[in-house]
Amino acid sequence: MMTTRGWTLEQWRQAYNEGATPEALLGELITQLAKPDSTDNAWISLLDQEGLAHALAALQTRLDEADGKIDKLPLYGIPFAAKDNIDAAGFATTAGCPAYAYQPTRDAALIDKLRTAGAVLIGKTNLDQFATGLVGTRSPFGAVANSFNPEVVSGGSSSGSASVVARGLVPFSLGTDTAGSGRVPAGLNNLVGLKPTKGLFSIDGVVPACRSLDCVSIFSLTVNDAGQIAELMAGFEPADAFSRKAPSALPLDAPAIRRPGPLAKLAIPQSPQFFGDVVAEKAWQTAVEKWQKLEGVTLVELDFAPMLELAALLYEGPWVAERHAAVETFMAEHAQNMNDVVRGIISNAGKYSATDTFKAQYRKEELVRVIDNLLDDIDGLLVPTAPTAPTIEAVNADPVTLNSQLGTYTNFVNLADFCALAVPAGFRDDGLPFGVTLVSGAWKDRELQTLASRWLNAHPTPLGATDQARPPETVHTTLAVPTVQVAVVGAHLSGMPLNTQLTERHAWRVASTTTSANYRLFALPNTVPPKPGLQRVHENGAAIIVEVWEMAASEFGSFVDLIPAPLGIGSVELADGRWINGFICEGHGTTDAQDVTEFGGWRAYIKAQTSHA
Repeated sequence: MMTTRGWTLEQWRQAYNEGATPEALLGELITQLAKPDSTDNAWISLLDQEGLAHALAALQTRLDEADGKIDKLPLYGIPFAAKDNIDAAGFATTAGCPAYAYQPTRDAALIDKLRTAGAVLIGKTNLDQFATGLVGTRSPFGAVANSFNPEVVSGGSSSGSASVVARGLVPFSLGTDTAGSGRVPAGLNNLVGLKPTKGLFSIDGVVPACRSLDCVSIFSLTVNDAGQIAELMAGFEPADAFSRKAPSALPLDAPAIRRPGPLAKLAIPQSPQFFGDVVAEKAWQTAVEKWQKLEGVTLVELDFAPMLELAALLYEGPWVAERHAAVETFMAEHAQNMNDVVRGIISNAGKYSATDTFKAQYRKEELVRVIDNLLDDIDGLLVPTAPTAPTIEAVNADPVTLNSQLGTYTNFVNLADFCALAVPAGFRDDGLPFGVTLVSGAWKDRELQTLASRWLNAHPTPLGATDQARPPETVHTTLAVPTVQVAVVGAHLSGMPLNTQLTERHAWRVASTTTSANYRLFALPNTVPPKPGLQRVHENGAAIIVEVWEMAASEFGSFVDLIPAPLGIGSVELADGRWINGFICEGHGTTDAQDVTEFGGWRAYIKAQTSHA
């Protein structure tokens, strides 16, 4: 029999392309999972063979609709799991509380999207009850153990979803993330944990925790897999009041963390907190040293006091009342059936008045403004995902304090309207995995994936808790906000007089390259500052040095307006054969111009002129 443990999406696809069938592979998987294991609390419900037969019949119907072509179903026959606060027809939804359980009549919007793409939901996973916790121990279905050490917490609240991916049972799973529930378990189990921009994924059909902050999250073995699942799940959902459309442009005066562009300058905590966990602190220091050597990345220390104050508002302020709003009716009749710690936390809602809520909301907005100002020239944040890794026994002895510590670098993210991506960062000296999280502004999800893929290619770890080697990460670099690339050849080059026209529009340099060998370069007469003209020729051409810059599409028009005749923007062929926007010169503009093609580029010509002056 073929084992599927630790397979990525691509490995599942390859198996089907080579002739394997869902009946065989999923049947074997369900048989394996059906064997009783008293130590595995990750699952709340699983498909049985009858349920699998129904799922495979539905899959066949989708395949028939796709003309029998499995490549039209990007997730054909690929199993996944979902946290048991996400509705899926055919499974009860418990939210980690048996007395709350109900049978949904339809799929949550995201479950429907994944099933439509051919994925097969094989089970619902355990969680901290009502998604209230970061430890993975607050469940009547039992604590979920860390996949590397059963005495250590798995992290929560999406504990089961992390565990089943880390052990390679499924290639991806869905969790939820309000305060770090999709990141902390990823960090403690050597996984990728994608916390999207709020509203990028629909929360229709999700039992609310704090509805205004809730996000569905993705656990996967690789960044590439997380990115593919995110592409399938993203999109505006009109029926979901909290769904958002990605903006076509961002304000010119927005801080760097909220503008499109690569993550090059990252802030790290000036005085990181590890609560006495010296092993975690050492792992962080090692990770920082490696990040400092990653090409194109600059780390700067920053005072995280505003972020920590914002994080404290989530559980120490009236946002707990939003959790109460989600389960108010249930608590009124069944409070005795709730986990003691969860009930105690949510019951604190009664301490806060409507006036307190508005005051806290005002303070939140003030802190977000402070954070934006603090990050004015910062592209993103780099933080420890979890500053400590407590044992289950320690959490049971002090459930509130240790839970709070785990959220030190996660709680502020949703309140600040940031996106985040947790990624593996090696192992602690005690053998536990250590993770870091990249954070940036809303709609910079793809930028996070791009940087994370570079990091993991430079510092690969095994996949989850399996012995599978990490394949190369190949995440695309398309940005969420539309952008335009332009090849500049003269006074707009880095360090040249007109380069500020690019930087004022928050453009960034993508590459230094050359045109194809079909151009000639001319020094135009009577231009201030001196400017060249680039012309394409049919013969006797040469490759000319250019820089490729990228900017938000909304800024491109104002940039073009600054270009004087006889110059303009047209199509320029690069050395690799691509055609992109670039500076060109009208034919009449070179009538009295000096041909300077022999210099190979404008910078060399200017340097030669300066040395002769």
